[in-house]
Amino acid sequence: MGDHIRRGEEFEKKADKKINGWALLGSKYEDAADLLTQSANQFKLAKSWDKAGSVFIKLSNCHLKLDSRHEAAPAYVDAASCYKKTSTKGAISCYLQAVDIYVDMGRYSNAAKYCKEIGELYELEQNSDKAILYFEKAADYYEFQESNSLANKCKLKVAEISAQLEQYQKAIQIYEDVARQSLNNNLLKYGVRGYLLNAGICQLCRGDVVAITNALEQYENMDPTFSRTREYRFLSVSGCFSIIRLAICHALYVIELPCADLATAIDEEDVPKLTSIIKEFDSISKLDSWKVTLLLKVKNALKSRELEDDLT
Repeated sequence: MGDHIRRGEEFEKKADKKINGWALLGSKYEDAADLLTQSANQFKLAKSWDKAGSVFIKLSNCHLKLDSRHEAAPAYVDAASCYKKTSTKGAISCYLQAVDIYVDMGRYSNAAKYCKEIGELYELEQNSDKAILYFEKAADYYEFQESNSLANKCKLKVAEISAQLEQYQKAIQIYEDVARQSLNNNLLKYGVRGYLLNAGICQLCRGDVVAITNALEQYENMDPTFSRTREYRFLSVSGCFSIIRLAICHALYVIELPCADLATAIDEEDVPKLTSIIKEFDSISKLDSWKVTLLLKVKNALKSRELEDDLT
């Protein structure tokens, strides 16, 4: 490690001497770029990530002096990759520099890729608003290149985060739009029922019985096969029970418990029984964290109703 750091520092000093020395302008930056590349690689070998990142930034600046933007942008990406190990803020700053260059060059797929990276970093930092912003930018850039499948993946991340922020209508719109687009693609159409299910769950969280009923009619018109799916049967029981009860109906139906047990559990507003039902469903068909979050909202709403009934 120490030997790699020593070599990295030596290469960096030589590069600085080239940059500050008297030489042909282009030549000195080309020579410095070669030395900085060697320096950064030595610091990477030493796992000195902050130092490697800072040297890659110097390398980017050399490439910009040479008007070589196609080399400057990857150097910023390399800097970001180093900073990801130590500083989210530093990584985002470098990715933004790369994105600006790629956009100026019209290389929108690259810009989209690194906007998505920024969105993921903000998501890890639990900065949901910024995460949404950069996933949306990524989707826009992918669409410029007609990379609709990649654009939709970014849009689905926006929907997921929006639902967690209780921005249900925004999430619903995205899930429905992606479902509609996927119907026209033989490779993607099998995911449609999952998107419509997610849209329906968001409708449930809004607590609007009329909206979910209207949505089901819309989904049937959109995809006639949807009415034959388990996801549809989950959503279609809304006419029998309240919105809170609807989510529980699905869990019970899928694990094939008798409807009488379902009705009893809900009518008795039995939270422990509800918890048991969800656990049993989860043991058969593993719930992802997003659905767990929304089911917990349903459960908490049922608890609130139970408390209100006790008080009255």
